Amino acid sequence: MNRQLMKTHVPKTQTNLETFENLLKTFAIQPFQNDEYHHFSIKEIKPESQMPSLFDKEVFISLTDPDHDVTQIQNSFITLDFTMNLLFNNKFDQFSESYKAGTFIFVGLKSSAQLIHEQVLYHRGRKIDGSLQNDSTTEQFIYNTIKTKSEKNNNRFVHSLYENVRKDDISCCGKYLNIKDISDALAPQTAAPYVMQVNFSVSIPLDDILIFSALSEYPNALFGDLKIKFKINPHSFVFYQIDPVTSMARYYLINKDELLSSGQDKLKDIDLFFRNWSLTFQYTNMFTQIGSTADLVTGVRAEELTPSGLKNLVCDIKPVTVSVRNYVITAAVANMCGYKASQECLNCVRQFYSTRPFVVPAQHIETWAFPSGATLTELRISQNIPLSHVTDMCLLFPKDTRKTTCFENPCNQNMQLSTLGRNFPDFPMNTLNEQFFTMQMIANNLDNIFEATDEYEDSLTTPRGNATRRYNSITYYTSFFITIQCERNSNGALTFD
Repeated sequence: MNRQLMKTHVPKTQTNLETFENLLKTFAIQPFQNDEYHHFSIKEIKPESQMPSLFDKEVFISLTDPDHDVTQIQNSFITLDFTMNLLFNNKFDQFSESYKAGTFIFVGLKSSAQLIHEQVLYHRGRKIDGSLQNDSTTEQFIYNTIKTKSEKNNNRFVHSLYENVRKDDISCCGKYLNIKDISDALAPQTAAPYVMQVNFSVSIPLDDILIFSALSEYPNALFGDLKIKFKINPHSFVFYQIDPVTSMARYYLINKDELLSSGQDKLKDIDLFFRNWSLTFQYTNMFTQIGSTADLVTGVRAEELTPSGLKNLVCDIKPVTVSVRNYVITAAVANMCGYKASQECLNCVRQFYSTRPFVVPAQHIETWAFPSGATLTELRISQNIPLSHVTDMCLLFPKDTRKTTCFENPCNQNMQLSTLGRNFPDFPMNTLNEQFFTMQMIANNLDNIFEATDEYEDSLTTPRGNATRRYNSITYYTSFFITIQCERNSNGALTFD
């Protein structure tokens, strides 16, 4: 088995660098040969912290296994199972039985890595300086929002793309709760908010966490164990009402045989639903942050108009708040990929690093809140922020303190950021025009062969209203943030990567 492990550099002072071929060899990745006894494997590592883990407790788990000489961080992931108590202020008890099982509310994460709230890494039992992140949710929101469309589509159950969720597709990170299960759980309760217990299982790829993004193969047999301690953030969840027409059609196709054998009444009600669903039934058509309020369909029923059996479809739409009371982590597993290496291989790596440090480039996002908000006419604020080795500045505009992964375009004009007397960019921006869109694609390396997700592009380009009214949402546009390239270091000089 060949494993690409290290990059060898030949000093340029050597005389064999006269040809282009030899120059390329100085940057070649040298493969190491393993015999048939040293193979790839995946190890399940249990946490060192106590399980089940109660609300707001830390999970402490190793990211290396003694059976691996080399750990493949880029292929490894953490699996979390937890039970969450969701709160609803509506019982959804105005649904006819014919429609309950075919209508759904999605509760989940836009990206699984956003579940982590705080994190810190340990190497050989000691905390790694600079690895502490107190706002990992925001960090992973920024990092995962600009991941390419193909990467997110290929990672089923890790990312929840709006265009997939609205079609009731299983490619999502979360759960579809049908109205029947919700109403059955809430029916016996007499006082709002009503509680529903929901079980979730989430897989978090390590390379979706920013600090691991440049770490691929880690020779733990030489450099020791790695561990991570983290808390999860229940407020990073979102909820969304699936298009009832789409979900009802899927429900009919999947359960056609059962419906045909159950009698004609339910089939007639479903037929009435498709014939009478109206565009006037307007509900919130995008992800909403957990803890916030959205207009949801709270009742669909067929009401008789005449004694002869003529029916009309009635749809109730009301503001509904979905929030989290608490949660319990029932299980946590680090699924670590790696392999054993031959002694010859390890000796070669040991010799290579005997005179060199093992360097892993790592990025970190610091979060700073401006001291005041916008006025009715403008946003003019300032804040003293120490800048050191900064590649980009990202601006987010939460509408309130509950927004942790849902940020809308503020639709600002003449927007600029100033630091040390320099403006970024050099001219005022309009956050909706073509120039701004192109600048954001370039800043996030999505301007050539890499395609941005539809929801990110829509967040950058979709107007939310005009001078007199706010538009109803027809797409998802709460994945908005502004990336401003600055690339400066602590001595005031500009460096461009």
